Amino acid sequence: MRRSNLPAELNRFVGRAAEQAALTALLGTSRLVTVVGVGGVGKTRLALRAAAGAQKRYGDGVGLADLATLRDPDLVAHAVAEALGLTDHTPRPPREALVEHLAERRMLLVLDGFEHLVESCAPLVRELLAHAPGLAVLATGRRPLRVAGEAVFPLAPMDEADAVALLAERAAEAGAPVLQGGAGGPDGPDAIPGRGPSEVPDAVGELCRRLDGIPLALELAAGRLPLLSPEQVLHRLDDRFRLLADGERGALPRHRTLRTAIGWSHELCTPGERLLWARLSVFAGPFDLEAVEYVCGGRELPPERILDLLGGLLAQSLVSREDTPAGPAYRMLGTVASYGAEWLAALGDTERMRRRHRDWYMGLATWCELEWFSPRQAEVAARTDVALPHLRAALELCLELPEDAHLAQHLAGTLWFAWAGCGRLAEGRYWLDRALALDSGHQEARLKALWVLGYVAVLQGDGTAAVAALHECGERAGSSGNALAEAYATHRMGCLALLTDDPVRAEELIGRALASYRELGELNSNVLMGQVEVAMARAFRGDLEGAVVLCREVREICEERGELWTRAYALYVLAYAAWTRDAYGEARELLTECVSVNHVFHDLVGLVLAIELLALVTVGEGDPAEAAVFQGAAVPVWDAVGVRLFGSRSFGGPGELCEARAREALGATAYEEAFREGRGLSLDAVVERALAGRRDPAGGGAAAPRPFRTGRSAGVPGTRKPAGSPTGKGGEAAG
Repeated sequence: MRRSNLPAELNRFVGRAAEQAALTALLGTSRLVTVVGVGGVGKTRLALRAAAGAQKRYGDGVGLADLATLRDPDLVAHAVAEALGLTDHTPRPPREALVEHLAERRMLLVLDGFEHLVESCAPLVRELLAHAPGLAVLATGRRPLRVAGEAVFPLAPMDEADAVALLAERAAEAGAPVLQGGAGGPDGPDAIPGRGPSEVPDAVGELCRRLDGIPLALELAAGRLPLLSPEQVLHRLDDRFRLLADGERGALPRHRTLRTAIGWSHELCTPGERLLWARLSVFAGPFDLEAVEYVCGGRELPPERILDLLGGLLAQSLVSREDTPAGPAYRMLGTVASYGAEWLAALGDTERMRRRHRDWYMGLATWCELEWFSPRQAEVAARTDVALPHLRAALELCLELPEDAHLAQHLAGTLWFAWAGCGRLAEGRYWLDRALALDSGHQEARLKALWVLGYVAVLQGDGTAAVAALHECGERAGSSGNALAEAYATHRMGCLALLTDDPVRAEELIGRALASYRELGELNSNVLMGQVEVAMARAFRGDLEGAVVLCREVREICEERGELWTRAYALYVLAYAAWTRDAYGEARELLTECVSVNHVFHDLVGLVLAIELLALVTVGEGDPAEAAVFQGAAVPVWDAVGVRLFGSRSFGGPGELCEARAREALGATAYEEAFREGRGLSLDAVVERALAGRRDPAGGGAAAPRPFRTGRSAGVPGTRKPAGSPTGKGGEAAG
């Protein structure tokens, strides 16, 4: 089970032994430690190293929240919650969910790059530390948080020995000759020709001194050593220092040093590399090659040249490569990106590039919405996760510009699958509320945002907001003749009826929506989910045979299309029907698939329903203690979802029956003990336990679950995702 989200080190950590030991010791005595220092001094790398070394102290693990890419201060709590894997479906502020989640946990939270968000970050840290006695916070920034109890750890540049070691290591990685006289001594095969054994170390030492031992400056210099000797690097840096000595008198010396090193690297780039560097500064997080080709390409930078230019920046340590769940990606360090942003502004091209960036990620969102109903559904979830910083930036830009309000509404609506299908209801509600507060003048975009807001509010248990949004959507759609938006509004009103114990009305409303979908030729995950919801309504009314027929049809279509998310809900209903026949093995197999899929997509609603039904199956199999564990494990998940079982007696039926049977079999004391055990399990531990199969109370081995099927493969035309602002009817047909 994964206990941290710390990234793996991509190259060897060099030096800083004393600083690492001191920082680790300080973490043992202070609950809030802030590593401060100039840009590029290595705050993040040292903090991550110390956090990794201290993991054993924290029983609930270590969580890293990268705040450097965040621009909206209102999203700090959302970003921290996401970093901790906290999926909160309630309409309450995410800060409240964080306080509740951390209250009884012993863990280390790493906040990286907070300085531009200090006004919103400091109060959050203060509140979390006050309410979570087992929490420790390790923060990195260019200034302290100024929170009571904060221990500030000033990080100085490297001493000369460490600086030389770092320069030599990174130069070797870049393919430069060995700096210390070469492999095998001064006359070895990698020695620098024409130099004695002392000349290179002298030049290297002087280079490290001139760069003030700042790791980023050293790594930038190392990227040039395959082409230039240390003396040549020194000479060029000296020229640069003299050039800037008078122009930056107000800057701190080490800040001048870093800007000098970055500026010198900038001057040594080709014109194409400099232009690409400037344009890459609009990216808010990791980016892939296709995005760069679209956003940064143009007449001056033909897309066919982008790969070579990006490779040049990579070779010079100006861009780094990383592996993400969506595949290989690139990232530009914040300090380097800031320098590029200044050049982009000087070129007068910032707004145009921000719009191109926005257009690409709107295109990506549109592609993801379409591909959600396909064998690529898991890939879509991964791509959306990696692209989230960029999608936030796109939404922010749309909200900044009054003329683009309709794009904000469209994008917030298009991302319904990310909000409802991937466990981001709280953030989705934030963007939808902001977008709908604007008068866009575009009916189609507003209608889509309204029904998506209604859907999100239904799942959050906020019936008042749901009815308001869906009523407005239905009224506007009816008056404008938008039959599809009207069908979605009707569908979600039926959803609300289902969750409030009115299955007759639910079946009537959703059935009416399904008829409209068929007439309009609409088929996607939403439509199939409507069929599952009708099946649930029938099951609650006692028509299990009718429910099974509907869900078998949904399962067949989903397997044909490679759809997993809706299919998991259909399997839940089929598992319930199997339980009623005492077919416990069949029910467990179906629920194992449900748990697996819902966990992959972070869908807590589907996950907790499956866990509660699995508990009922488990007690039927003769293991009431394990059933009580699952029941206890469901409680904190429901706390994150919101109102327990949505306040529904129908959805609460399996849990009530399971508790009665398990208590009768175990007795009150043993039941409560097993229940408490389950309540103390982490979500990952619960899922692992569920997927392990039924434990044999007599000591037998566990049955291995069958992995979920992904359906037959379907051909996907082309490899390039669409880009550009979408047009047309607002996209309700996609999904």
